Amino acid sequence: MVSAMEDLSKFEQEIFQRISKNEVSELKTLLAQEKIKMDFIDENGMNPLQHACYKGNKEIVQLLLDHDADVNACLHEHAYTALHFAALSGNAELCHLLMSYGACLTAQNSVGRTAAQMAAFVGNHNCVATINNFIPKADIDYYIKPQGLQTEPMLPPYLADYFHKFIIQINVNPVRVCMNLQKLPALLENAAKIQKVLESMRNREMTRGVEINEIMAFKYHYLSCVVAEVLKCQKRQEAMKAEKVEKWCNRSNEKKPDTVEFLIRRFLKCNKTDSLPEYQEAFLKDSVREFPFRESTIFRQIVATLASTDPPSTVSVISAAINGQRGFFDGVHTCVTCGEDKATKKCSKCKAVQYCDRECQRLHWFMHKKACARLGQSSANN
Repeated sequence: MVSAMEDLSKFEQEIFQRISKNEVSELKTLLAQEKIKMDFIDENGMNPLQHACYKGNKEIVQLLLDHDADVNACLHEHAYTALHFAALSGNAELCHLLMSYGACLTAQNSVGRTAAQMAAFVGNHNCVATINNFIPKADIDYYIKPQGLQTEPMLPPYLADYFHKFIIQINVNPVRVCMNLQKLPALLENAAKIQKVLESMRNREMTRGVEINEIMAFKYHYLSCVVAEVLKCQKRQEAMKAEKVEKWCNRSNEKKPDTVEFLIRRFLKCNKTDSLPEYQEAFLKDSVREFPFRESTIFRQIVATLASTDPPSTVSVISAAINGQRGFFDGVHTCVTCGEDKATKKCSKCKAVQYCDRECQRLHWFMHKKACARLGQSSANN
């Protein structure tokens, strides 16, 4: 390995220059001229891939990965990996790309910090959440094959891609989790199997020895609780008398809701005194209490936060535990229905609440319509 720029060949130096200037097409032309290993480094021990990640250029990173750049190669003087640099760049999509190529999530730099911890340090919350929620496809593949004495897999193979899509989602608001499940009817039809797989994945994460991942274990547990609540709701609806369902539908002037939508409305319904979603809060706290690994750090932290004087909402505590703490978050542009960030739509009548889209607005209308009328009149008088 070389140790200084002057020791590099002109070809290698030019590669660094093209990356530094974000010249994608020129770099592509250059790499097409000659087959070369991407293991050469500059005076700081940075290879081309690390430079591209430092620049936050996903297209160049993909180009280098296509030329067999080692995603975990690291001779940097302070042990910053490509993923460290990507996390510091603030490019969450780039972080996901590197992890999909096998980037090590637990690699630490010279001060003992992982890529996610460095991203949190500089306030790149999207990168923190992306890294914390990354799940290798191989973790799913384990469940689509019979294990041990099993005669059939826990997860039917055709559900693997749907299931993977479901569990890598970053937004863990229970309403959004339900909406994601609703969009994947194949999972909904196999909810009982999905719940068992999630519980198994939770237990597996907590028995990995030195590679134990409490955050992911808790996320699997939480998702299994939401799926279990959907199953309970299905059973409750089946037991309800037809006239009660019809009476509810007539009162809301809407068509009969499906199981998931019925549960979403329960999560969204607030009490009249302090406008808190009572059912949602109770469900989330029960989910925390049911986490079986009570000696884990994540369980103790969540319980301590919820037991503090004037604690934040339980959904925000769970979200912070899974996705990492975020600073200077005022929630101004958060969807009032599902908690999604960067909600750009506003109620057309009162302009006071924000939504992701029409679907979130429709789901929340049964709660918002009375307040909307008051707010609309107030705006008109002003």
